[in-house]
Amino acid sequence: MAKPKRRYVCQACGGVSSRWQGQCPDCGEWNSLAEDAPQTVFSAKHDLSSGGRPIQFTPLDQPGEMPRRRASGLAEFDRALGGGLVPGSAILMGGDPGIGKSTLLLQVSAHIARNGGQAVYVSGEEAAGQVRLRAERLGLSKAPIQLAAATSVRDILTTLGTMDPPELLVIDSIQTMHSDQIEGAPGTVSQVRGCAFELIRYAKENGVTLILVGHVTKDGTIAGPRVLEHMVDVVMSFEGERSHQYRILRSLKNRFGPVDEIGVFAMEGEGLTEVGNPSMLFLSGRDEPMAGSAVFPAMEGTRPVLVEIQALIVRLQSGATPRRAVVGWDNGRMAMLLAVLEARCGLNFSSAEVYLNVAGGYRLSDPAADLAVAAALVSALGDKPLPNDAVWFGEVSLAGEIRPVAHSSIRQRESAKLGFGRAVGPAGGPAGDANADKAIRFTGLSMLPNLVDRILSDA
Repeated sequence: MAKPKRRYVCQACGGVSSRWQGQCPDCGEWNSLAEDAPQTVFSAKHDLSSGGRPIQFTPLDQPGEMPRRRASGLAEFDRALGGGLVPGSAILMGGDPGIGKSTLLLQVSAHIARNGGQAVYVSGEEAAGQVRLRAERLGLSKAPIQLAAATSVRDILTTLGTMDPPELLVIDSIQTMHSDQIEGAPGTVSQVRGCAFELIRYAKENGVTLILVGHVTKDGTIAGPRVLEHMVDVVMSFEGERSHQYRILRSLKNRFGPVDEIGVFAMEGEGLTEVGNPSMLFLSGRDEPMAGSAVFPAMEGTRPVLVEIQALIVRLQSGATPRRAVVGWDNGRMAMLLAVLEARCGLNFSSAEVYLNVAGGYRLSDPAADLAVAAALVSALGDKPLPNDAVWFGEVSLAGEIRPVAHSSIRQRESAKLGFGRAVGPAGGPAGDANADKAIRFTGLSMLPNLVDRILSDA
């Protein structure tokens, strides 16, 4: 016999508990557990083999036509998606407030609507008049976008059922949607999960590209239950600093293409504009050699991007505790690299403040940045400028070894294309392909002390 079972769901992480607690046992948030709708527990003898409808199986080897991607009008947006919008796909886009998510999706919707497609934009946070004001500022007021301000998923799906399925459906945002068939206020775990499920089911059944805008928490993760990220096909993050004009659209999950692809945009007065060559953008202002500056060819998916790593060393005269500040890189990895430089190379950073910055508001996660960071730190410590035409890449181990990294030839080709004549990397790794060898000179290093000697001796 079925009986209801109470459960409490964390509104921050989606963790489930059988009883109420002041602190969530999964994420540690306080006062975040709320009672969810009762869950029915069936007896072990309950028979589920009858009463359902039969489903149709399809052989895996049956030939079929792959869905055709549709261009969004922004090449950088298509690049992050892996080639364009896939019909019937569900995309979840997160980002900090005011970073430009609504602006980007309004531009994409306008391109779809102007090129023979039907685009529906549903805003749950702004009135229709506010969206029109933004469209007028962006020069999109004449675009035939179907605009609505609504928060009821039942009303939205009922209205969509009376018209032909659109090519693009934008929901801004999923945290404002609610269903009167689900208990809880908008934004709770049960509401977000249920509303997203209904919208995704509509998109799959009708071949509609669905884009859900998601709020983010204070640590940058998408708010709501993690099951939301499993339900969608693509998870994207729109990143950037408000003080900088540059924005990076990063693909974190993609069932239809490679992950970690990025699209780079610049926020202008007329909206977001594409940046076709982000390397030139992140390297602007490097006219004269300066101590503590090193160029690193990073890999974002299949795309090489050259960024500048800046280091500053300040010697302390008193016995104050030195600071360690990192912007754009992992703080723990820099602490490890400083320890290796002290233990394996004999350098002294313990009595100095160390500041590290990745120029342009860029965030690095590539382990090949170790060598470039080490070069910038040694250059700043010895006040020795690095060659202005050199790039640095390689992973540093705790033993002080410089280990090979992936895509060495692609990194060198992109560096040569931008006018760099020298590359310093791991010894024994590929020195680049035939085209790169003609334009760039590769120097291989096996141990970190070799790098220190090379920089401090002006070799």
